[in-house]
Parts: sequence; C-alpha cells; structure tokens
Amino acid sequence: MKFIIKLVISAISVLLLSYLLPGVRVTDLQTALIVALVLSLLNMFVKPILLLVTLPITIFTLGIFLLFINTIILLICDVLVDGFTLNNFLAAFVFSLCLSFIQSLTSKLL
Repeated sequence: MKFIIKLVISAISVLLLSYLLPGVRVTDLQTALIVALVLSLLNMFVKPILLLVTLPITIFTLGIFLLFINTIILLICDVLVDGFTLNNFLAAFVFSLCLSFIQSLTSKLL
C-alpha cells in the first residue's frame, strides 16, 4: 500500500514539476504515472549497477556524484517513456533535484 501511495505522489510531483520547470514536458496524468513507475523500476534495478560502477568517483566527490546518477536515470526514463520529454541535461538535473527533494519529504511524512 505504501508503494502505491509513493507512486501516486511521485506521479503528481512529476506532473506538477512539468508545469513549473521549463524544459520538462509530460503529456498527461497517465504518462506521469508511467514515468513514476519506470523511475521506481530504474531506481531498483539500474541505479545499484551505476552506483557500483561509479563508486570511486562517488567516494571522491563525497556523494555529490549521486546527483548526476539521478539525472542519468531520468534521461534513461526520457528515452523509455513516450510523452515524457527532457530538453537538455540542465533541465533533467534541476528536475532531478526537485523530484528528489519532494520524494525525501514524502518519505519522511509516510
């Protein structure tokens, strides 16, 4: 049940951020739900592999490189989901920061 609530909150966050941030486009709520689901799957399966591969640089930058890993995950999601578009790396980076902030707030509340 918690997973579904987090998924819906993430989808609403994706839709809201697409209206607020330039360079991010989501066509509708269904696409936002698909984006939230694909992001959760990518975070479960692809992110640990990226973390393992980039562990030395992540340690060297004291974890700041994790922001770039989140951005890369979002860019992969952009390729996989029709109706979700990130215009450039900067838009994906800002979107990643905002989405991570919202998700951390909701995880503390839940």
